Amino acid sequence: MLIAQNWVTGLLRHTNPDFRVCSAELDAGFVRVGFETEGFEAIPESTGPLVIGVVDNIEELTSFKKPIRYCKVNVGEANGTGELQGIVCGARNFAEGDTVVVSLPGAELPGGFKIAARKTYDHISDGMICSAAELGLSDKQNSGIITLDPSAGKPGDDAREVLGLSDTVFDVNITPDRGYALSARGLSRELASAFGLDYTDIAQNPAAAGHDLSEVPAPSSELLSVELKPETKAIRFGLRKVTGIDPNVDSPFWLQRELMLSGQRPVNAATDVTNYVMLLLGQPMHAFDATAIAGGLNVRNAEAGEIFETLDHVKRTLDAGDVVICDDNGIQSLAGVMGGTRSEISDSTTEVFLEAATWDPITVARTSRRHKLSSEASRRFERGVDPAIVEVALDLACALLVDIAGGTISPARTLVGDVPAMPSIEMRVTKPSELAGVEYSAETVIARLEEVGCLVERSGELLSVTPPTWRSDLTMPADLVEEVLRLEGLEDIPLVLPTPVGGRGLTPAQRRRRAIGHSLAYNGYAEILPSPFINNDTFDAWGLSAEDERRRVVAVQNPLESDRAVLGTTLLPSMLDALARNVARGRHDVSLFGLQQVSFTKAAASPMPSVAQRPDEETVNELLESLPYQPLHVATVGTGAIEFEGPWGKGRSYTFADAIESARVVARAADVEIEVSAGQSLPWHPGRCAALSVDGQVVGYAGELHPQVLEALGLPARTCAMELNVTAVPLVERFPAPVLSSFPALHQDIALVVDEAVPAETVRRVVEEGAGQLLESVELFDVYRSESLGQGRKSLAFALLFRANDRTLTDEEANVCRLAAAELASEQLGAELRS
Repeated sequence: MLIAQNWVTGLLRHTNPDFRVCSAELDAGFVRVGFETEGFEAIPESTGPLVIGVVDNIEELTSFKKPIRYCKVNVGEANGTGELQGIVCGARNFAEGDTVVVSLPGAELPGGFKIAARKTYDHISDGMICSAAELGLSDKQNSGIITLDPSAGKPGDDAREVLGLSDTVFDVNITPDRGYALSARGLSRELASAFGLDYTDIAQNPAAAGHDLSEVPAPSSELLSVELKPETKAIRFGLRKVTGIDPNVDSPFWLQRELMLSGQRPVNAATDVTNYVMLLLGQPMHAFDATAIAGGLNVRNAEAGEIFETLDHVKRTLDAGDVVICDDNGIQSLAGVMGGTRSEISDSTTEVFLEAATWDPITVARTSRRHKLSSEASRRFERGVDPAIVEVALDLACALLVDIAGGTISPARTLVGDVPAMPSIEMRVTKPSELAGVEYSAETVIARLEEVGCLVERSGELLSVTPPTWRSDLTMPADLVEEVLRLEGLEDIPLVLPTPVGGRGLTPAQRRRRAIGHSLAYNGYAEILPSPFINNDTFDAWGLSAEDERRRVVAVQNPLESDRAVLGTTLLPSMLDALARNVARGRHDVSLFGLQQVSFTKAAASPMPSVAQRPDEETVNELLESLPYQPLHVATVGTGAIEFEGPWGKGRSYTFADAIESARVVARAADVEIEVSAGQSLPWHPGRCAALSVDGQVVGYAGELHPQVLEALGLPARTCAMELNVTAVPLVERFPAPVLSSFPALHQDIALVVDEAVPAETVRRVVEEGAGQLLESVELFDVYRSESLGQGRKSLAFALLFRANDRTLTDEEANVCRLAAAELASEQLGAELRS
């Protein structure tokens, strides 16, 4: 909220006449009671002769394209001659005899605008008649010439003090739960607490703000029939009438100044008065042209589809959840948000209905967001407005309007609804001390709660606290504790670090997850966070069968994007999307991995049980059973070069073998043995897909992706991927350290000729089995095909590593193991030992 320093400090000086602070001290005061400020800025300085003048004569210059006036202005002795000052001005909002502000040659206005005599429109303009924008009081360029009350001073007097140019504007950040502070009344109350001052509530004593309501007649009858429909949840509604006002009278400068410094634009006397009362008390108001109101008023919910034109001249289609104020002519206002053009105050309005009400905060908030229409009124109503100040707001607005524009206040008044009773909150007097760890005396706790307006009754150690009507945010003991701690000073609460409780560290599952992530990163993969949401038609595009388990997706009721309304049962869609974005941006050599949970629906959603009592065990189990199954998956995708060409040799592309190797990296990190065999699963290529198994159970797939999938995603041919269900992998904990042999290893090679259809992995397993326990490792290092081997035959060469724990092996021992492996391969696979 924007507010001038002199306004709030002036309110406080009514009770504390010696109170003076600089801007920095005031800023610290706001922070001390829990309000951050977005900063403060002084009104830009104007130097040189800036004086009061009286317009003596106006000559209309009609020979130019736009209306221009040549004015003779009395500036007294300020010009050194006492003669009238000739000034050319294009503004139209002042007349002969008006008191204005004049900057004479030699003055410099904000923005480095220097004033000098110059010829324009065939006349010498010897100065400038100033507007609020030119003096830095407003950022609205159409603010018009400033006109002052004749009592402001005589011609030639310095205008700075009258204008209040030595002021600072604060931008106070009001938290959503403290809507009462969106007013001078609320902020001055908080500052009184910050500086330990006496405070007079201006809603109970308007004289503290310099306003006299003694001439406002007491209500003697009903002004207008008003019906509040219960479904609107409206709390209170008040109406008063002023007749015979002068529609052409502008608001006095002091009022316009407070509006402009608070970010409001002066419009007309009636509208300006309602805005001023809102800024002063926090009670939004609305002014109706009384001649445009027919019959009584009806506050009801809108009918869906009704059309209403708001004051911003936008025709809006209303919703059944909107609340409107209607008369016999139709809708007159969108309650709590904005009035309508049908009863807008115009240049001919002489009779005004002034309305003040208290609306349901949630209803106003939803209406404001539904129509994307945020107003100063809606900001306050959706945060909560004091329902007890409807009467004083109406009386103050009437008194101000009559004082400005003349007229008569009708003795009739309509007031519907009562001030709601505030709930009583029970709290131990020691509660703030218990929560903060600081000793607060009972007297301090009670004094601070009374300071914010609470009614406190004490019975032993128990307090019965009734919050004031403007503090609807105080609903529980914790809220009261916060008020005590805030006003006593949060900075005085000592910082005590909690003592950490000893634990056992990461669980085995957490250690495995971390090991998998580290291993893939160490092997050159870049980690991404796959989106949990996938396209609704992903599995249709892949061509999955209706029975495929991956179609058991969880549908999201309120998705962020309508075309991504399901949770993925696989990481591949999100991984491939990320890969496609990299390729589209010119990164063609990419290898990524993701480690995240996926979601499988288990059953239909369980009905929500009653919250009146704890659900029984059967209901709890039913709820748990309806939760999605969320296993942890790991996936890798790669395309382009995995080894780059350079002085060290030729490069190498990412192939299906690398995708399979990424699975082996995961298996080694999880400390399990993984088996690789031919498999088939979309979206992998049917002839280049490997099934990944652990203990005979398939836990994932790896290989090249289907060409049609790659084409649809715009990915390069031969892009490869791997996905593995980590949760399905047995969790192995190996606490004993491995036994390392101190004896050297012995290397031998073996080449076996087998049929082309025999997988290399099958041959490797047979060799591993046949070589016996002395075999430490076996790795395929060459595949050879030649006509000399025979039609449909291939040679597979394996590197064997033998080692014993208790001795150095001889070549003869290793050769015996090697031949045993060849013999078993011959028996089971028809393999021939190649010399």
